[in-house]
Amino acid sequence: MTTASKITMARIALIPFFIAAALLEFAGHDYVALAIFVVAAFTDSLDGYIARHYNQISTFGKFADPLADKLLVTAALLIFVERGQMSSWTCMIVIAREFAVTGLRLVAMEEGKVIAAAMSGKIKTAASIICICIMFLPIHSYALLSWLTVDMACVAVIVFTTVYSGVEYFAANKKALNIKD
Repeated sequence: MTTASKITMARIALIPFFIAAALLEFAGHDYVALAIFVVAAFTDSLDGYIARHYNQISTFGKFADPLADKLLVTAALLIFVERGQMSSWTCMIVIAREFAVTGLRLVAMEEGKVIAAAMSGKIKTAASIICICIMFLPIHSYALLSWLTVDMACVAVIVFTTVYSGVEYFAANKKALNIKD
């Protein structure tokens, strides 16, 4: 197993600790959960850099890296649903997009095509990570406007970037599904 893949596996191994820290109520638990999340999110950039820089790109890494990312973000969103910081339907939008884009990539792969990560997908990931971090801070319930809390704004950003990137992936790759104009 390559160094990059070991880092990816470490990210997956951090997820149960992240969940436990977020859901078990002890002094500073949100800060512990946030720290674990930040470390895990950082490993995504680190394993990608190592894989490219040291030519450690592997079939296992191509499978495990995006899986680790989806597991980490989904764990955070489910924590927010359980805490009442996010509604289940908004969480489902994010999860459905991940399944749909993964399915699109599988269909394209069967046709010998590779769907690379689009810029909107990278923006979605960065926005989601930033918003998740903010939602673990004590400011998450502050009112930005009389009708808008920090949580609500973060969820809106996550849902908007998720839907936008999903639509863009399908619009740019509709040939993979034999969709005609």
